Amino acid sequence: MTALVVLFDVDNTLLDNDALQHDLREHLAKVFGIETCERYWAIMEQLRGELGYVDYLGALQRYRLETLHDPKILLISNWLIEYPFQDRLYPGAMAVVERVRSVGLPVILSDGDAVFQPRKVVRSGLWSAFRDNVLIYVHKEQELADVERLYPADHYVLVDDKLRILDKVKRLWGDRVTTVFPRQGHYAQDAETLANYPKADIEIERIGDLLELDLAKLSKESLLF
Repeated sequence: MTALVVLFDVDNTLLDNDALQHDLREHLAKVFGIETCERYWAIMEQLRGELGYVDYLGALQRYRLETLHDPKILLISNWLIEYPFQDRLYPGAMAVVERVRSVGLPVILSDGDAVFQPRKVVRSGLWSAFRDNVLIYVHKEQELADVERLYPADHYVLVDDKLRILDKVKRLWGDRVTTVFPRQGHYAQDAETLANYPKADIEIERIGDLLELDLAKLSKESLLF
C-alpha cells in the first residue's frame, strides 16, 4: 500500500481546456462558418447533458449525420486529433507532477470518452509524465472503489477544479482525503457554484502554486498548513 496517492484532474487543472474550446470555436467559425460553429456547439452541449462529460468526437458524429453531403466537415476530426495539447499545459504543471513524485504517487483521475480524452492525455505529454498511472472514467466520483483497488493508499489528495467533485469525494472518503481546489477555468470562477458548495481543504490560484507548498506534510495527520 502506498502512503500517499495524489489524484489530478486534467481539464482546467493540469491543462487549459477553456483555451482549447476557444481555439475550436475560432477554427469552426473561420473555416466552416458561424452557423456550423453554433450548431456543433449546440449538439455538444446536448450530448454533455446526456453523458455527463464533453464528447467532442461524439458531437461531430451527430453533426455529420446532419451534413452527410458536405465532405469538408470530416476535417474537423483531423483538427481535434492533431491539436497541440502540450501547448495548453498550465505553467508549472509538469514540475508539480515531478515534485509530487518525491513524496507520493501522482495519478491522473479524469472523466471523458474512450478516444479523445486519452488522446489529449497522451499528446500533452501527461501520460508519460504520470508513467501510465492514468484513470479515465465516465463519472469518476462514482468509481472511488476502483481507485482504491488499483491504487490503495493510506491517504489521498485530490486536485480538481470542480468543487462539486471535491465535495462529493470528501463526503465519501472523509479524513482519508485532502481536497485541493485550483481556481482555474470557468467552473472554478462560477459564482453560483462557489456559493453552493463548501470550500476545499486547500485553495490555490493556479496549479503551479503547489510548488510553493510543503508537500512533505501531506498525510492523514496533517494538511499542507
